[in-house]
Amino acid sequence: MEYRHLGRTGIKVSELSLGSWVTFKNQVDVDAAVEIMAAAYAAGVNFFDNAEAYAAGKSEEVMGAALKKLGWRRGSYLVTTKLYWGLHDGVNEKNTLNRKRLIEGINGSLERFQLDYVDVLYCHRADKTTPIEETVWAMHNIIERGKAMYWGTSEWSATEIVQAIEIAERHHLHKPVVEQPQYNLFERGRFSGDYVRFYEDYSYGSTIWSPLASGLLSGKYNAGIPKDSRAGSMNMNWLTESVTDKNKIAKVQALEPIAKELGCTLSQLSLAWCLKNPFVSSVITGATSVKQLQENMKAIDVAPKLTDDVLKRIDVIFGVKKEEE
Repeated sequence: MEYRHLGRTGIKVSELSLGSWVTFKNQVDVDAAVEIMAAAYAAGVNFFDNAEAYAAGKSEEVMGAALKKLGWRRGSYLVTTKLYWGLHDGVNEKNTLNRKRLIEGINGSLERFQLDYVDVLYCHRADKTTPIEETVWAMHNIIERGKAMYWGTSEWSATEIVQAIEIAERHHLHKPVVEQPQYNLFERGRFSGDYVRFYEDYSYGSTIWSPLASGLLSGKYNAGIPKDSRAGSMNMNWLTESVTDKNKIAKVQALEPIAKELGCTLSQLSLAWCLKNPFVSSVITGATSVKQLQENMKAIDVAPKLTDDVLKRIDVIFGVKKEEE
């Protein structure tokens, strides 16, 4: 396992990390979480991602209970969470980054985690109704109170992130240091256009999610939707349209010869492709079993095999020209 700096900070994160979205509580209970997290930790993973909204707070509870059972030294791992969507429908309690919500939100997350602090606290989405200055001050205060070490953004525009950075610099506050965007062979927009200059100019970190496009890039949907798959779950049927898209499936199938040549699975190839991006600090993987976790970790060995020629062949399959990147 290699470790990369989280943007322009002194903290280092494992290049592959473990996330809990969809899996913890919905597919993985505490005992299973202990096994999967232990296997990840043994493989060198030090970054564990979560969010208040995952399973309506239950994902944080499962991870917190697992961490308590594992008994790791606190300094040896990083835990993150995200705030925005909220857990209640009351005014000021959902879809906002106002000061009240953020302070109450981090307090609730820490209680569910059974932790004194999280290492990174993300703003899960941008809030169009709360002044960015209010959000920046609240995040700064959370860090000053020792409830988070760093803060970041998720799915913010480059313009919004720059505004937050400039406000923080003007008032000598803690700046956001990392973005958490969706990124995979199908979704490349957050590392193109204005984002390229942004990452170059600000050395902003990124911890990317959905590197396998909700499992589509693993090839498991090539012949339909398996009953035990994520898209086969009743509460995840919104994924159906994407994972049954014939054009996308054709591209996944076209990747198979390349994976075979490299002696790896489609999942490992797709994860390795994400690792080749120099702006990516960590690729967040998901797993419902130790076996799946260990298979994903092998992507580290595949990344060096992705030569410029192989990357060009992949781009041809996805209809991407180099200048578009």
